[in-house]
Amino acid sequence: MKDFKVAVIGAGLMGGGIAQTCAQAGYEVVNIDFYAPALDKAKSNIEKLFDRKIAKGTMTEGEKAEIMDRLTYSCDFGDVKGTGIVIEAVPEKMEIKRDTFKKVDELADPDTIIVSNTSALSISEIASATGRADKVMGVHFFYPAPVMKLAELIRGIATSDDTYGKVRAFAIDIKKEVADCPELPGFIVNRILVPMMNEAAFLVMEGCKPEDVDNAMKLGANHPMGPLELCDFVGVDIMLATMTGLYNGFRDSKYRPCPILENMVKAGHLGRKTGQGFYQYI
Repeated sequence: MKDFKVAVIGAGLMGGGIAQTCAQAGYEVVNIDFYAPALDKAKSNIEKLFDRKIAKGTMTEGEKAEIMDRLTYSCDFGDVKGTGIVIEAVPEKMEIKRDTFKKVDELADPDTIIVSNTSALSISEIASATGRADKVMGVHFFYPAPVMKLAELIRGIATSDDTYGKVRAFAIDIKKEVADCPELPGFIVNRILVPMMNEAAFLVMEGCKPEDVDNAMKLGANHPMGPLELCDFVGVDIMLATMTGLYNGFRDSKYRPCPILENMVKAGHLGRKTGQGFYQYI
């Protein structure tokens, strides 16, 4: 067992995956969410994943039991008390992030570090909702968190060297490769990747078939997944929100979101999770 306990706020696909990642690395973890069914689903998803591993012979029943014993689920924000690091993984909206950080700041121990899994938002602005801005920074995981090896590390203006050092060591301890990123919209990966998906959407709006765009990038650039397939995978709404954040953050027309994305979100065509995006999944 590790020296401190971890809390993960948010039990969606990212939050549940981050909680699993930490538990697999040997940490005691509490996954917290106000919505009890989300917690039930997160636990069920992990158990089903482990059962598939057991069926394939890549995990034993004992290994599953050890990891699940380190995972608890709670609707009580007060359970952040006694944790060394709190990882926020709530929806990518600044007001929700700030409200979450304010609650955690009020309830967590004074020395607890709070990190955000934001993919594009300002760490300094999020930290300003707390009385411990020196103990706040960003750790951007990628979906699915237990599989993807990268964690982007983002310091806010007030993040201390001590906080950065502890969080970097923690990220490496949970088996992540780390990259230091500037506190600018999109950090590194999304600043490069999301505009590519946006440009692919412009090609569709201008008459290209989605499959032609994706095949061109897979065969011509050796990408494992086409940009529109990837957009459907991460969620058209998530991609649009990130692109909008880049546009608002840099005030640069090269980050202007493609209008077709806005229409798709309004229509509820969000990709794999709704069964319809650039492709149909039902």
